[in-house]
This record gives sequence, structure tokens and C-alpha cells, in this order.
Amino acid sequence: MFRRGAKKSDNTKYYDVLGVSKDATQEDLKKAYRKAAIKNHPDKGGDPEKFKELAQAYEVLSDPEKREIYDQYGEDALKEGMGGGGGMHDPFDIFQSFFGGGNPFGGGGSSRGRRQRRGEDVVHPLKVSLEDLYIGISKKLSLSRNVICSKCNGKGSKSGNSMKCSGCQGSGMKVTIRQLGPGMIQQMQHPCNECKGTGESINEKDRCPLCKGEKVVQEKKVLEVIVEKGMQNGQKITFPGEADEAPDTITGDIVFVLQQKEHPKFKRKGDDLFMEHTLSLVEALCGFRFILTHLDGRQLLIKSDPGEVVKPDQFKAINDEGMPVYQRAFMKGKLYIHFTVDFPDSLDPDQIKALQAVLPPRPSMQLSDMELDECEETTLHDVNMEEEMRRKQAQAQEAYDEDEDMRGGGQRVQCAQQ
Repeated sequence: MFRRGAKKSDNTKYYDVLGVSKDATQEDLKKAYRKAAIKNHPDKGGDPEKFKELAQAYEVLSDPEKREIYDQYGEDALKEGMGGGGGMHDPFDIFQSFFGGGNPFGGGGSSRGRRQRRGEDVVHPLKVSLEDLYIGISKKLSLSRNVICSKCNGKGSKSGNSMKCSGCQGSGMKVTIRQLGPGMIQQMQHPCNECKGTGESINEKDRCPLCKGEKVVQEKKVLEVIVEKGMQNGQKITFPGEADEAPDTITGDIVFVLQQKEHPKFKRKGDDLFMEHTLSLVEALCGFRFILTHLDGRQLLIKSDPGEVVKPDQFKAINDEGMPVYQRAFMKGKLYIHFTVDFPDSLDPDQIKALQAVLPPRPSMQLSDMELDECEETTLHDVNMEEEMRRKQAQAQEAYDEDEDMRGGGQRVQCAQQ
């Protein structure tokens, strides 16, 4: 029975830890715990404290009586001993009992006995377009991987027996000694080539007919990779425990790394998009309008305000037309447009007169004939500043090298004289 007057405390933490709602079914709790516990298991490099919290939350919420107490009075009521005591069990025991005493990572036996090594993760690059990252996509990929042989349960033999490898004495490794010189030797360690690093040998007649003594067989697996809106170049999508299986090994993960392809129109910086647009001089002075096809196929009308003049290298922004924010797809960054103005190469006299009639007058500069006679004529010519700077840097380097050569030569002469 519940104690009257019990003080109410936090009753949402356990649901948050498992990532489920307060009306979650027992099946929902099992699924949430299974996924999170495998991901955060210490043997897979997970956080031990997170693993403990998950076990504690699942133990309470999977027990109808404890869950009812927790929902009404919160965590403190369980700690005070309501409903059969508040002591929590070992998180590893809860994990093992959940999986029926088996090992969900692909090997046999308990994960708390002999500590298993962790298999390597398999990393695959996944090329995506900027459109894919904008709208989100789902890709099905077929992969081959090793799984524990079902016929021999990963033993490699029909009898389940194996012998210690004579080549490495069961260590799986061999040491090669090489003499480098008098009194100098080098030791090199490498996997035994006779047992392929397993430390075991299996009699030819006793080998499993399915895996031929390899303990694993290949299988095809189709994974559905969901690329969410707003994901970034280089972001990882992980499938826990889906890499190659091996006996007495915690199965590693399959990891897809997103690689964004170059886009011909848009550049991405965080949640913002950038694009270039060139205006004619008439458009820059008198107004412009053009249609922009966005990454999701929408047609946007881009136009200037009446009477507005756009200057070269000017930026303008459109709110909420950038990239979706990852896991908050209803929010978007900005779309920045960088304008360049294409000036005509030259004007004929009639065009000059027409422009002078409508444009603001030139700044007045009254010069007398005497002042003009005293001035020297100059000639302007076009330059490419990048090439100009490269040329100057090359000249400076040549001058520096010549100076170094002269100083070096002087030192050599001085030494000869001494």
C-alpha cells in the first residue's frame, strides 16, 4: 500500500532517460531500452553512468507497481522504500536478464566474464547532394558482412573442439627477431599465419562444412540510411552492432560519413546559403527581377525595390530561405546573394551625352589654362592585381636570393684570405 502524505518529487526523469512518453507501452519501453543499452554498453565504449541510468529507469518502469508509485510520487518515494524497497539491482544483471543471459553483440556468454575485445567499426563514405541535405532522403544500401556461422555457432568445427596452434602456442602472435648489426637486434610481432591470429587449429576432417573452419560466413544485408534535413557534410550516421561479427568479439558499428558534392549555384556555410548573381549596369541602376529555382524546386521571384541602386559587391539576404536547421527543420538559415555589376567596356559620345543628362553632375573642378600647362600628362592602363602581386613577390624573392649569394660569397673570400 502507498503511504499517505508522501511528498511528490520528479516523476519524468526515467521517461526522459529512455526517450519515451509517459503513456509508453511495455513494448515501447523494451525497444527504447534495448537500443539505448546496446549503444551505451561500457564494452562498446559507452558511458558507464548513462548505462546505469538506463538500467535504473527500465527496472522501475517495466515493473507495473513501481511505475505506478513513480508516476504518483516520483523518484524519492522509491528511494524511501515504497512498493517493496528502493534498492536498485546491478545494471549488468538487468542487461543480461533482458537479453535472456545471451550476448546481443554477437558472441556467446556473459559480457561480465572474460572481457571481450571490440571489433573494428566499418566506415563508408556516402555521397549526397546539397538538395539531399535540404529536403532529406532515404537510401537503401546493400552490404556484405561476416556473421557467426549458424551451423557450428562460431566454433569452426563439427565437434566444437579445437586444438592449440602449434605455430604460436595458442597466443595467436609470432615474434620475428632480426639482427640489425653487431649487438643490435629488432623484435617484430605479427599475427600467426598458420592460425590467422586465432591461436587455434582445427582438424581438417572436423571442420564445419558450412564455414570451412572460418567460424564466420558472409551474408548480404540491406541498410536503410536516413539522411535528415539539415545534416552537415562530414556528419556520421551510425548503425550500432552491424559490422563484421567474430567469435568472442563485441561487434563494431557500421558508420556512414556524409560527403556533400559541390553544387553549381549554392555554397553552404552552416545553416546559411550563399549564391552569386551578376547584374547589368542598367539593372543595378534602374531595378532588376529574376527567377531563382531553389533546392526543393520552388521558384522564387527576386527583385529590387523601386528606385533602389545596387552597388558592386553588395550583399542582400532573404530570411528563412537557407538550410533547414538539423532536427529543427521548421527553422531555416538565411539565403545571401552577392551581387556583382557588369559595366560596359566603353560608351559612344551619344550615350555619354544621354547619361550626363540624367545622372547627377560631375564634381566641378575649375582649372585655368596656366594650371593645365604646368601639369604632366599621364596614361592609365588596365592591370590584373593578382598577377601584379605575384610578380612583385617573385622579384622580392630573387633580390633576397641574390643578396644571400653575395653575403655567402663574401664569407668564403674572407675565409680564403685568412
